[in-house]
Amino acid sequence: MKHWIEAARVRTLPLSVSGIIVGSFYAMSKNMFNWNIVAFALLTTLGLQILSNFANDYGDGVKGTDNNDRVGPKRTIQSGLITPQAMKRAMVITSVITLIFAVLLIYFAFKESYLLYSFIFLILGILAIASAIRYTVGKGAYGYRGYGDVFVFIFFGLVSTFGVYFMFSKEIDLLLLLPATAIGFLSVGVLNLNNMRDEESDRKSGKYTIVVKNGGAWAKKYHFFLIISAMVFVLAFMILFDYYIDAAHPEEFNFDIYFFLVAYFPLTSHLITVYKNKNPKLLDPELKKLALSTFLLSVLLALGLIYFISDMVINYV
Repeated sequence: MKHWIEAARVRTLPLSVSGIIVGSFYAMSKNMFNWNIVAFALLTTLGLQILSNFANDYGDGVKGTDNNDRVGPKRTIQSGLITPQAMKRAMVITSVITLIFAVLLIYFAFKESYLLYSFIFLILGILAIASAIRYTVGKGAYGYRGYGDVFVFIFFGLVSTFGVYFMFSKEIDLLLLLPATAIGFLSVGVLNLNNMRDEESDRKSGKYTIVVKNGGAWAKKYHFFLIISAMVFVLAFMILFDYYIDAAHPEEFNFDIYFFLVAYFPLTSHLITVYKNKNPKLLDPELKKLALSTFLLSVLLALGLIYFISDMVINYV
């Protein structure tokens, strides 16, 4: 069990649910909520993240990308703790369980009334499962061609945040594009940091990530763009949210909804560390810092959103 927990990479799990938290509590701020949707959205997303981690362990392990040159904790196949055959079985089981969670999520969101929406989200769920596996598995693995950033941004940013909100509302709210993009950028930032750390070993192994393709100097600028843009987008979102929700009293400034600014301190500290860094191998601790900072940001953002609906929250509890 210990080795399977290691393979699941628990430290990545809080990051994966950040979009679900923001999308769900944004729906709550508009008087829409359903605990069944929240629960199965979280379970589906966690399943996708664990599946992605298993597939990454398997794909990089059997291809020899995980070797002694790699920085960071050793993967389970690399160290011989889990066999490739056992990991393959675990991927199949995790895929089936995740698909079941996704089907239950779709059922609780749409029931029998929105068959077209149900079909679209079922296709999205299958694509997400396939994409999680194909990141490093197979000859045409897109993670080896530099497209991992696109997958992370789409599924853990846009689809996660927009998708769960749509399940509540059955409509698209363009204001949510700001935090959805921000969560997507921060999630890509974690992947970019991982690729910066592994640039040398990935290049030797033929894993042409976007960092390998463009170089470490470019990757550092790209990283700053991702994190700073995310911080700007979240701030813009809450300013607009404050204006539209409390338009009757525009002269009042609601300090309570800006809890999320606390998360900017560790994010800023992270950027300073990356800026000063001369040895990519020393970036490994920053992965956990950025992932947890993103989770903290999503939680504090949710607290700001429910500031306006405290009575509703008490009724649900």
